[in-house]
Amino acid sequence: MFKFAKTSLLVAAAALSLSASDVLLTVNGKNITKQDAQLFVSAAAPNANYADLKSQEQDMIKERLIEKVLFSELAQQEGIENDPEFKKNLEMLKSELAINVWMKKQLDNVVVSDSEAKEFYEKNSDKFLEEATLHARHILVESEQDAQKIIDTLKPLQGKVLQEKFIELAKTQSTGPSGPNGGDLGTFKKGQMVPAFSEAVWALEEGKITTKPVKTRFGYHVIYLEKKNEASTMAYEDVKPQIIATLRQKQFTTKIQEIAKELKKKATIIDPEKKEDKK
Repeated sequence: MFKFAKTSLLVAAAALSLSASDVLLTVNGKNITKQDAQLFVSAAAPNANYADLKSQEQDMIKERLIEKVLFSELAQQEGIENDPEFKKNLEMLKSELAINVWMKKQLDNVVVSDSEAKEFYEKNSDKFLEEATLHARHILVESEQDAQKIIDTLKPLQGKVLQEKFIELAKTQSTGPSGPNGGDLGTFKKGQMVPAFSEAVWALEEGKITTKPVKTRFGYHVIYLEKKNEASTMAYEDVKPQIIATLRQKQFTTKIQEIAKELKKKATIIDPEKKEDKK
């Protein structure tokens, strides 16, 4: 009597802990939740989200989840749990689950100290480089002659005067989408621009323009280099999480290999093909 009452209270508490907004459907008293739907979606498309699907797609998933509950009930009613094949597969699943949970615990127990991470960073600082970037502007026109005229206008200028005049001409003459913003292309890395443009802009010095029109499939460019940010070593704090994750994985792999080696030494392993026992 007491046991029944206690069980009922536990079930009630579990039901209360589940938010009503999480429940999509109830089938024969069993709740189907948004989490169940997301698991179903993730199994088919890892990067998809149930909440982002169209209404028709969500309805289809609900139907599959309803069927899953009903088929599970039917299978149990027909005694599938006593079927030898079911028992065999259940043992396989239990074995895989046991290994997975055990592996996770081994990984969770791996601790990498700050000093270990710092030492790795200092020894491998060349692997944590921030790529060089450029900040440039351009004026895009249709003909080589138009580009050359702009270059001829800008050539005598320097410093702030050159920058201001370039921005002015970009706003009034550039046919590119960046024209209204003074030809500003923002910051970019090597290889992000088309080859001819990339070669020309990376050859420039800060505050200088290209002295010849640069031809690409878009037209003819006049380029102004605002700033060049040289390659630099990333700060330790920025890469610390990445380093710790790498070292944890490395230590975990070594640990598992050592445990496997010791277990194999103690085990009796029979290989029919080699016709010998390993002990």
